[in-house]
Amino acid sequence: MKVSLFITCLSDLVYPKVGESMVHLLAKYGVKLDFPATQTCCGQPAFNSGYWDEARGSALTLLQAFEDSDFVISPSGSCTSMIHHYYPKLFENDPINLARANRLVEKTYEFTQFLVQVLGVTDLGAVFPHKVTYHPSCHGSRLLGVKEEPMQLMQNIRDLELVPLPHAEDCCGFGGTFAVKMCDISGAMVSEKSDHVLETEAEVLVGLDMGCLMNIAGNLSYRGKPVKVMHLAELLAEGVKLAHERS
Repeated sequence: MKVSLFITCLSDLVYPKVGESMVHLLAKYGVKLDFPATQTCCGQPAFNSGYWDEARGSALTLLQAFEDSDFVISPSGSCTSMIHHYYPKLFENDPINLARANRLVEKTYEFTQFLVQVLGVTDLGAVFPHKVTYHPSCHGSRLLGVKEEPMQLMQNIRDLELVPLPHAEDCCGFGGTFAVKMCDISGAMVSEKSDHVLETEAEVLVGLDMGCLMNIAGNLSYRGKPVKVMHLAELLAEGVKLAHERS
């Protein structure tokens, strides 16, 4: 099968290690990712700001980039949900591109979805001897319904102590352009989220969306709190490497 990596803007520009971790982990199961170089932003910032024509232009670029892919995998529940829920809306009056959008929807998966639902993998043999808490991002958990997959993967990591995050379902306050337009409200929300993270006394905060993780990590760093913030793909890759070193 031809599996393509949709890297997303934040992973590409700020967190490249997330994409590298996905490549290494999937190679373990014989999945070789290709990377269509013409891919660009999914169009979500423009869409959420009401610039639907601009969002449609970005979407058309992705439709073309992944036209021949059997599967498309993304490290972001937010960007994946943009494709799943709003690409059909963008092209509802364009039958040809609506059909292309629906085909992209059917083959696009968030990373943990692909591991669990397509590959049937819930245990990667990872070891991670740390106290960890998990933030479920809004788009991934609510729009995509990605809830059980990350939990299954984390519960099968040896030596990992998973601590529930109080009020985990609350938004971190990022929300893309929301953090810019409503910065005071956003700041209050991320401060509250960080308070809950600190309540757990976890060494590591893990999540599935770089926007949320960047926002929370920034607040924790500003407050001088030594909590490591990781995407689940990074944690799994580090855990697999540690398990290999111990064997």
